[in-house]
Amino acid sequence: MLEKIFKLKENQTTLKQEVVAGLTTFLTMAYIIFVNPMMLADAGMDHGAVFVATCLAAAIGCLIMGLMANYPIALAPGMGLNAFFTYTVVGEMGYSWETALGAVFMSGICFLILSLVRIREWIVNSIPMSLRLGIAAGIGLFLALIGLKSAGIVVASPATLVTMGDIKAFPAVMAVLGFFLIIAMVNRGMKSAVILSILAITGLGMLFGDVQYNGLVSAPPSIAPTFMKMDLSAVLEVSMLSVVFAFLFVDLFDTSGTLVAVAQRGGFLDDKGRLPRLNRALTADSVATIVGAGLGTSTTTSYIESTAGVSAGGRTGLTAVVVGLLFLAALFISPLAGMVPAYATAGTLFYVAILMMSGLVHVEWEDITEAAPVVVVCLLMPLTFSIASGIAFGFISYAAIKALSGRFRDLNVGVVVLALLFVAKFAFA
Repeated sequence: MLEKIFKLKENQTTLKQEVVAGLTTFLTMAYIIFVNPMMLADAGMDHGAVFVATCLAAAIGCLIMGLMANYPIALAPGMGLNAFFTYTVVGEMGYSWETALGAVFMSGICFLILSLVRIREWIVNSIPMSLRLGIAAGIGLFLALIGLKSAGIVVASPATLVTMGDIKAFPAVMAVLGFFLIIAMVNRGMKSAVILSILAITGLGMLFGDVQYNGLVSAPPSIAPTFMKMDLSAVLEVSMLSVVFAFLFVDLFDTSGTLVAVAQRGGFLDDKGRLPRLNRALTADSVATIVGAGLGTSTTTSYIESTAGVSAGGRTGLTAVVVGLLFLAALFISPLAGMVPAYATAGTLFYVAILMMSGLVHVEWEDITEAAPVVVVCLLMPLTFSIASGIAFGFISYAAIKALSGRFRDLNVGVVVLALLFVAKFAFA
């Protein structure tokens, strides 16, 4: 049955390889189970209910992606989007969390419509190959920065923005050790290197008393406080259109960037550099957002951490299904899942960054009009701490450089339209 659904032999993979990949992806993104409820609780939402909604939204999204699109891409409530939900829509703009959930739901409906009429697919396929390579590399650098930050190796500085942290601290030492272990095991041909490193560092954390053993099983809290509590009536107000558009805009390009990056890393692109079954993947993302809003969480989106699973051998939707089942299991074994510290996955993120940057070798560096936008994306994505902003500056620089250089034939309608929309967004933000 698995062979019929996921075509394991055709994709040169095995059940064991897909399970290991699913475990790897789950462990690199399991932090969302704990971060998302804490962040949305700041908006006044029930912590326990959001915890359940987060696990269920992630599980449903992964299952839809795996079964519908057959890609090893995992979904969960997105970081950045939850911050926008809490600190901008509810905190600064003063809307209730129920209204904010309504905006997420409506943006999901818009996602679905755009996906069904293939507008989103057209947008993604309009991205020039150089920008695709730059987006993948930029996301890699973004992940590396997240890993370094979570390990305390890179910290904030009022004088230089960022500086070196205490590299003698336990988290920093463990993160570095985890990274070295991954590289050593990968060099020895061990496909489960990433997950073994995460488990080894977690074990060392327990041995040295830094990781607290919190038990194995706990009953999931009630989801009633957030289930179907979204306020759709307020979303119809003119003032809320900008909020709906913001959710739509950010998720559109975060998802597009993630799909491009994962496809680039996994070798899923066809001869024309396009992703087969892209419309199914986009539809899965849209439906997951709609379902997640109904359950009581912010926008559900594709996770760049999926590249960790792809690097561990994931090639089919079975990887995503495994991730989805693990999110369901996390409802009952959340104490165990929460024992994996951030520094145990920091080395993984840095390793994935190396893999994702390898695509830069295919950039036409001798053509300055192709190389310049790539550098813009690579630098601005981590420095603005925003995948969407990095993509925006990439499109603007690509269109402007090509036009000013008289290379109009290199531009397509999609690039020009998107570049103009990005300019308008920054101009009227």
